[in-house]
Amino acid sequence: MTWQIAWRSFSAAALLLCCCNAAPLFAQDGASEQDPWEGFNRKMFAFNDGLDTYLLRPLAVGYRAVLPDPVEVGVDNVFLNLREITNVFNDVLQWKWDKAANDTARFLINSTVGVVGVFDVAGHFGLLRGDGEDFGQTLAAWGVGQGPYMMLPFLGPSTLRRTAAIPLDLDTLPIVQIGDVAVRNSVLGLRFVSLRAQLLPFEDSISGDKYVFIREAYLQNRQFLINDGVVEDDFGGDDEYGDY
Repeated sequence: MTWQIAWRSFSAAALLLCCCNAAPLFAQDGASEQDPWEGFNRKMFAFNDGLDTYLLRPLAVGYRAVLPDPVEVGVDNVFLNLREITNVFNDVLQWKWDKAANDTARFLINSTVGVVGVFDVAGHFGLLRGDGEDFGQTLAAWGVGQGPYMMLPFLGPSTLRRTAAIPLDLDTLPIVQIGDVAVRNSVLGLRFVSLRAQLLPFEDSISGDKYVFIREAYLQNRQFLINDGVVEDDFGGDDEYGDY
């Protein structure tokens, strides 16, 4: 499709910029090194925030109000089970064989005994769900630079490296491969709403400049995922958080 060709062209250019020092080429006066496009990003953030306020958040509130908790968990489990395919793909690309075996086993068990992933049977067998792997993390493992922070329309916070990785992640996501456009969009819409519903309990923790809060939280979380939960503390040592 045309949008796929355009996105892949952008991704190729973005990946090239990630390998270089892209920030000085586009930096705005007074912008930080990690967020040189802050002026544009804030405008895009305002657009996304308005969309969330008047559409996505109300849908998420209604979603939580209508569905019983066990049903919500089942829906989330189905999507997370499908996500295991992307996890395995990137586990292999990063030579994380133990994780690849764990995630493969989780997918096979939950897709069958777990009724297409509704029930996390594999978790009861000791095959624990990981934090997830994506191609952005794979590029980081291959030494590709993060690039500037970005605020994408509809999709929210990202980085140049993460944005360049999105097409390949989509290619490994079964939902995107659904042939019927109406069904595919409905399933994707359900996933967006379910993800937004998961964020509702954390809204009260946002303080200060909302844009800065979300940017810092996103970048810290990406670093956490890239390092597989191993973070360096203020004293220079390493600490590993298990089930973050």
